[in-house]
Amino acid sequence: MALILHIDTATATGSVCLSRNGEVLETMENADQKDHAATITLFIQQLMKRHHIGPEALDAIAVSAGPGSYTGLRVGIATAKGLCYTWDKPLIGISTLQMMAAGMLQQLIREGTSAGDAYLVPMIDARRMEVFTAVYSTALEAVLPPQAMVLEPSSYGAVTGSKPAFFFGDGAAKWQASAIAVPDAFFPEYGISAAHMVPLAEKAFADKDFKDVAYFSPDYLKAFYFPRKT
Repeated sequence: MALILHIDTATATGSVCLSRNGEVLETMENADQKDHAATITLFIQQLMKRHHIGPEALDAIAVSAGPGSYTGLRVGIATAKGLCYTWDKPLIGISTLQMMAAGMLQQLIREGTSAGDAYLVPMIDARRMEVFTAVYSTALEAVLPPQAMVLEPSSYGAVTGSKPAFFFGDGAAKWQASAIAVPDAFFPEYGISAAHMVPLAEKAFADKDFKDVAYFSPDYLKAFYFPRKT
């Protein structure tokens, strides 16, 4: 059981969360991706001040490790690593897609929707018809590993159709029209939040599953594209 600071800047919405013993104390969010570098450290200061928490009280710092926005991931991970160095705290890296699956599972439970034996399919917009995605069971185990996928009508055919599937995230709308023929496909609203990594980070802390602060880097899933001038 631990007091953990959580940081997520993988997508357009950046957020910071404090949790104690697996329970969320408070979360602050910013929906303007251009401001992540300016707001994340401010959020951290405000949260810790409001809850009378000094750096010495923290047990670990968790950060969404990707995939997602190249710039956003660098901001979040650089911030987390800097704090870990300065405050001598262990670093926990959480897959952004698995974090989203955990958040959707929590949302379905709150809404009284029985996820049962279903698939959770987070989708992050990667421009054009490409998304970062994975398929998880309700035990948050990867059925289809995280990957960059160019969407086609047959996408997810190998794992969907046999049970209900919840598609969500800012990339889900791209595929919604193509999924009409997929039985039991649902597209619930979803808002990403650092609070969604709390149960995963709590487990990682208990398992002492920490990252090497010196060498930890974002999980981009694909190389960054630099357009060449002609």
